[in-house]
Amino acid sequence: MVADSDPVDINAYLRRIGLVGTADSGEAPAPTLETLSTLVTAHVRTISFEGLDPYVGIPVADLSPRALQHKMIGRRRGGFCFEQNGLLAAVLTDLGFDVVPLAGRVVWMREPGPMPAETHKLLNVGVPGESTRYLVDVGFGGCTPPNPLRFVLDEAQSTDLEDFRVTAVDPTRNHPVDPEVAEQLAMEVRIGDDWRPMYLFTPVPRPPVDSLVGAWYASTHPSSRFVAGATAAIATATSRLNLAGAQLTEHHRDGSTVKTTLGSVAEILDVLDARFGIDVEDCPGLVERLTDSLAAG
Repeated sequence: MVADSDPVDINAYLRRIGLVGTADSGEAPAPTLETLSTLVTAHVRTISFEGLDPYVGIPVADLSPRALQHKMIGRRRGGFCFEQNGLLAAVLTDLGFDVVPLAGRVVWMREPGPMPAETHKLLNVGVPGESTRYLVDVGFGGCTPPNPLRFVLDEAQSTDLEDFRVTAVDPTRNHPVDPEVAEQLAMEVRIGDDWRPMYLFTPVPRPPVDSLVGAWYASTHPSSRFVAGATAAIATATSRLNLAGAQLTEHHRDGSTVKTTLGSVAEILDVLDARFGIDVEDCPGLVERLTDSLAAG
């Protein structure tokens, strides 16, 4: 087992995200935009966003590269934003990218109200030899950008699935505004004809302790959606698959949506394994927790 300060096993990571040929080449990928794009796309299609540990009462308390590698590479599990982007940050840093961790305040599907806490992590990534920086986020669940986004304002950027853009925070669009913060930005996604805010953030780097605090809150607070229900999401080349409790939803790139209500714990476990690639046997107490949740309606 590697020490906390040791690098991630790059070849093991590449195999985990399906880039077996690259791993077998024996050479680490060069820190280029092509490499960054390949890693991000492969990551979001293979390592599911999930919060099953908080759901069964296991806090996310260790965000070291060792712990993240052990869980998401070795144990065929996923994780939420602090884990997903934490693992990718370690990989990108080892490959020679310049990685700056940022924090976000989630406003997705949220009614106007007080400023939410910083419970999201994203990455500001620099590619050697390029002046443009990129926003990378492999941990926003059902709307995770499947490709790196140029860190520029007010430019609609097409990805494999939806269009995204970064804008200045605008109170007329129901963005909460912190009067003490000078540069406040919003990540938005286009759904149909509408631009919808996902989270607010600033370009100010965040220290590791902020991620620890955010992860602890998100994995233990009674109001956290990860504590309240079983959650999982993954992207494919043409769709997004989301699980919320017993509700399975698949959003296709053409705008169509298919919803399925899973009728038993066995069905939920099968879907988590077959569709999301999660080793459900690795999550102790999951069967009992799902059984109680279904019984409660």
